[in-house]
Amino acid sequence: MMNLFPKTHIDFLKYRKVYFSLFAIVLVLGVISFATKGMNWGIDFTGGTMVQVQFNAPVDMGQIRAALSSTGANSELQSYGDNTFSISEKSTEQEVGVVQKRIQHALDTLKVPYTVQQTNSVGPAVGTNMAERAGWAIVLSLVFIIIYVGFRFSNISWGFSGVVALFHDLWVMALAFSLTGREIDLVVVAAFLTVAGFSINDTIVIFDRMRENIHLHPKMTFRELINTSINETLSRTVITTLTVLFALFILYFLGGEVINSFAFAMLIGCISGVYSTIALTTPLVYTWSHGELAPTDRPANQQNVEAFVKEQRTKNKRRNKKTQR
Repeated sequence: MMNLFPKTHIDFLKYRKVYFSLFAIVLVLGVISFATKGMNWGIDFTGGTMVQVQFNAPVDMGQIRAALSSTGANSELQSYGDNTFSISEKSTEQEVGVVQKRIQHALDTLKVPYTVQQTNSVGPAVGTNMAERAGWAIVLSLVFIIIYVGFRFSNISWGFSGVVALFHDLWVMALAFSLTGREIDLVVVAAFLTVAGFSINDTIVIFDRMRENIHLHPKMTFRELINTSINETLSRTVITTLTVLFALFILYFLGGEVINSFAFAMLIGCISGVYSTIALTTPLVYTWSHGELAPTDRPANQQNVEAFVKEQRTKNKRRNKKTQR
């Protein structure tokens, strides 16, 4: 495997109190921002009107956006190919006709013949249902991650540590959308769930290395074991993240308005995910296994590691016996 860095010996756990303090600050900033600025929910959640039109000749999306902007309304534009576009605006059910007329008036200024294929209204009840489903999707994904990680590594605290880091990433993404006033729709929710999967993957890699090092270095203190595991996987983490970030930067700057918010969410989430994996997940595992924030290891900690090693060896022996049978 290619190593981006020479062999490092960084004591990541040394600064765990700083990491936890930053986490607390982010939580407070989020509460303040959500209470004062709120979130800019899209029509998927608030309700609105969608008008789908097809032009008889090719039309540039930039021209359509300019025409729609001249009305003073905030419209979302999406292309389906074959000169077909959907235009969405926030509105109530009673305003559907007014919105459609305003959109058609704007499109008439382009002097290109078009046909209105359909006009749909998303009511507040449907929007609320979508919001509940999106919320449940995120909550259930976190619950199943706890179960999976806890089962895989025979320690439920490792699963909780991973989910706290995921919560941090989702919180940071929501804070970024609140501060910037960007609209949140179902595509952005998909970005949130994608980041959750990306972040937990990095966590699993470090946890796997920790489990390997427990067998390879049974005399290591738990602190040394965690720091060694993070340093050994550091190049892999940075290379994987940079590869993803390069693609996301291209999508963000060149992908157009349709996926701009998705790319923005992924950028914030991936950067936060790398930080939380190193600065939150493993420090939390270390802290919870100690029961305190002490800067040094106790002799009893070594017993915890040895007990974990014995448990893993016992499981391996049972598997070998089943295989021989």
